[in-house]
Amino acid sequence: MTTETSIRWGIIGPGRIAQTFADGVAHSRSGKLVAIASRNPGKPGLGDGFPGARIVDGYEALLADKEVDAIYIATPHTGHAEWAIKAIRAGKHVLVEKPIALSAFDAEAIYYEAKKAGVFAGEAFMYRVHPQTAKLIELVKSGVIGDLRIIRSSFGFNMGKVSPEHRLFANDMAGGGILDVGGYPVSMARLIAGAASGKPFLDPDKVSGVGHLGQTGVDEWASAVLKFPNDIIAEVSCAIMANQDNTLRIIGSEGRIEVADFWFASGHKGGIGKINVIKGGETQTIEVKEERWLYSFEVDAAGDAIRAGQKEFAYPGIGWADSIGNLRVLDQWRASIGLEYVVEKATHRTKNIAGATVTKGSSIPKRGIPGISKPASLVTLGFEFFPNFAAASLTLDAFYEAGGNAFDTAYVYGGGKTESIFGDWHTSRNVPREEIVLIGKGAHSPLCYPDMIAKQLDQSLNRLKTDYVDIYFMHRDNTDVPVGEFVDAMDAEVKAGRIRGIFGGSNWTRARFDEAIAYAEKNGKTAPAALSNNFSLAEMLDPIWAGCVAASDDEWKVWLNAKQIPNFAWSSQGRGFFTDRAGRGKRDDEELVRVWYSDRNFGRRDRAIELAQKLGRSPIHIALAYVVAQPFPVIPLIGPRTVAELEDSLSALDIKLTPEQVKWLEG
Repeated sequence: MTTETSIRWGIIGPGRIAQTFADGVAHSRSGKLVAIASRNPGKPGLGDGFPGARIVDGYEALLADKEVDAIYIATPHTGHAEWAIKAIRAGKHVLVEKPIALSAFDAEAIYYEAKKAGVFAGEAFMYRVHPQTAKLIELVKSGVIGDLRIIRSSFGFNMGKVSPEHRLFANDMAGGGILDVGGYPVSMARLIAGAASGKPFLDPDKVSGVGHLGQTGVDEWASAVLKFPNDIIAEVSCAIMANQDNTLRIIGSEGRIEVADFWFASGHKGGIGKINVIKGGETQTIEVKEERWLYSFEVDAAGDAIRAGQKEFAYPGIGWADSIGNLRVLDQWRASIGLEYVVEKATHRTKNIAGATVTKGSSIPKRGIPGISKPASLVTLGFEFFPNFAAASLTLDAFYEAGGNAFDTAYVYGGGKTESIFGDWHTSRNVPREEIVLIGKGAHSPLCYPDMIAKQLDQSLNRLKTDYVDIYFMHRDNTDVPVGEFVDAMDAEVKAGRIRGIFGGSNWTRARFDEAIAYAEKNGKTAPAALSNNFSLAEMLDPIWAGCVAASDDEWKVWLNAKQIPNFAWSSQGRGFFTDRAGRGKRDDEELVRVWYSDRNFGRRDRAIELAQKLGRSPIHIALAYVVAQPFPVIPLIGPRTVAELEDSLSALDIKLTPEQVKWLEG
C-alpha cells in the first residue's frame, strides 16, 4: 500500500454517529466510503446519509468484502469488541467508536488480536487528532500557566426524561454517562497530565468516583477525582440527565486555560476554536481556525497509519496503551459506584468475546497425574486477580479453547470471588464437569484447623457449583495441631465423595508431609498424595507471603524424585525474575530483591537468557520449560491476567529441554 492509496472504508452500524463519520470520510484526503452493512438492508432511507456507498446485507458479508480495507464500527457499545475482533480476524483494519470496549480487559483482547493479525486498530476519540488539541499540548508544555495543579473537565447533557427503551438508559446496552461521554474528560485529563510530565499520557495512581444510578440501573450523573503521580489532580464529570458547563479548565501556578466543548474543537464542518489563557486578571484568546471537517482528521490519522504500516494512532491520537489506560480509569470509576452491566454477568455473557460458543481445544498437551483418573493439561490456570466475571471469562475461555482443563481455586481468593467466577464460568459455558480437573484449597491461616476443612469446603462447593473437587489442598499448615487430625478430616471428605482424587498440603514441609503419610498408613486412612509448594528455576530465598514454603532446592528435588509426589507449583516463573523487571542493578522492586536476588539465582537467570537467545525465545519461557522438564511430576500454576499473557506462557510448552540442559541451567 502506497502513501497515495485511498483507504476503502466500510461501516458496521449505520446510525447517526456513523453518518457523521461518513461526512469525515467524504471530506478526507485519504479515505473513501465504499459500503455500509445492515441487518435490515431494505430499510427505507438507509442509504441517505451514506451517498455512494453500497448497502451490504449483514455484518459478516462486509467482513468478507474484498473491496473493503478498513471497517468503522458504530454499533451500540455491547457490540464493539465482538465485531472488532471478527473484523480483525477477517484481515480488516478497524476503527471502533468509543468506548472501544466495555472494559480495559476487553480492549486488551482487541489490541492483542490486532497485533497478531498485523492490522491497524484504533479507538475513535476524534478530538485527539485535531489541531486544537495539539495547540493545547503546546501551551501546557510551554509553561504559560506555570506548573500544572488541577484539571477540571465535564461532558454532560440532559435527556429530559427517562426513556427505558433508549440505549443511554438501557443497562443491557451498557448505557449511562461514564462509558458514553465520561471517557472524553478522562482522556483529556490523562493527556494533559502526561504533557506536563513530558509523556504522551499519564495514568492516575488513584481514582475515586461517585455517581447516581437511576431507575434503569445506569449512571445518570457521575463525578470522579483522579490523582496523578506528578501530583496533578483532575476532577471529571459526566451526565445524561444534567446539563453541565462542558468546559475544560487547566489550572496552573500562574494562571489557567479554558476551552469550551473541547471535543468539538472548531466544529463539525470547520470553523474557529477558541482557547482562553487567563493570567494576571487578563484573558488572551487563541483562535484555532480550521476549514476541514472535524471527523476528517480522524479518518486521515487512521489512513496515514494504515498506509505507513503502523498498527495504532500516532501521538496525540489515542494509541493502544493510552486507550487501555483510559478504560482502566472508567472501570475504576464504575466500580466506585457499583455499576455493572447485565451483559457482563454470566447469565448473559455465555459466549466468548467474539460471540462464539466456547468449545474445547487440544493444543495444550495433557499428562497423567498419579491419583487422578483423567488427564490434566500440562499447566494449571489460576485466576485470583480478576475483578469480575467478564474480565476472568476472557482468560478462562481462551485457556479452555486451547485445551486447558486444570483450574486452581481457593476459599480465600478474593473473599470467595474466584470460586464464584469459576462456578459461573463452567455452568454458563456448559463445560462437562467430568472434563475438568478442579483444585480446591481451604484452611488458610489463621483458620488452619481440622474442623475448618469441611465447613469451608461446604461453601467452596456451593460457589464452584459442583459437588466435588478433584484435588484438595490445605492452604497452609498449623504445626500446633497433630498432623493426624488434618489427615482424618481430609480422609473423611474422600469417603464422603467430596474429594474424588488426591489431597495434600500447600506450603508444607517434607517432614510434616512424611509424618502425614506415616500416620495414614498406620491408621488405615487415605494418605496425602499431592503438594502445592513454590518450585522454580530461581530458588525462593525469603517467603513471598507468611507461611510460604519453596520446594526448589536440592534436598527437595531428591525427595520429590524419590516420592514422585505431584507438586502443583505456584510462582513457577519466578514472579518477574526472568523478565526485564529484574537485574543486578535493578533494586526498586522490594519483593524481587528480597525473594530472588542471589548470585546463584542470577547465574541461573544468565543461563536462561543465553539459552533463550539460542532458541529464539524469552527467558521466562525457559523458566517455565525448566519446571515442566523435571524427572518428577511438577505441574506449573500460571496466573496470566490477559489473553496475551496466557498465550505467551502457553507458547513455552513446545520447548523440550533435555536432562543435560536442565542440569546446565541449574549450574
